[in-house]
Amino acid sequence: MKALFVSCTLKRSPEPSNTELLARVVAEALEERGVDVGHVRLVDLDVPPGVVTDLGDGDEWPPVHDRLLESEILVVVTPTWLGRPSSVAQRMLERMDAMLSETADDGTPVAYNRVAGVVVTGNEDGAHHVISEIGGALADLGYTIPGQAWTYWNQGPGPGPDYPDTEHGHEWSHRTGRLMAHNLHAVATALRSLPVRPFPES
Repeated sequence: MKALFVSCTLKRSPEPSNTELLARVVAEALEERGVDVGHVRLVDLDVPPGVVTDLGDGDEWPPVHDRLLESEILVVVTPTWLGRPSSVAQRMLERMDAMLSETADDGTPVAYNRVAGVVVTGNEDGAHHVISEIGGALADLGYTIPGQAWTYWNQGPGPGPDYPDTEHGHEWSHRTGRLMAHNLHAVATALRSLPVRPFPES
């Protein structure tokens, strides 16, 4: 089984990402369950705006799309800015819109029988809004969103230290992240055993 973590940080490599640091807890818990975990930081790639899979002319989204289709588990990793997902996360969802019209050989939509979750960090609240926006969009595409398939960290009201600069809330975020990994793996395993079949046309 494969999982792909798509980081939507605004920071280019090698600058460290606070949200990726929390996502590492989820990735390690999946690896403990035998999952092959891959990572991509989208801002490092040339991914222009659009709603098709391949825009040509140096578009670097198609290889990411291929990795999505190779993975049973997707984890979207995003910071919170102004109470919303990062602009990179929105770009990712817009490019994934093309998957609505893509099907497997048997006619099943390509996002079916795959599960997804979300990891969020930010100084202030808004994490639940971000999780809802991303989770809702992925469900529209056909991904299955298990119960408790997210974790987040925030400092609380007002500005404050970043995630790696404090121990505040880490125990809860890490425990929730390990539960997230457990639920993603459990539902992905169930879908592998009993996949959703193409809808019979009447």
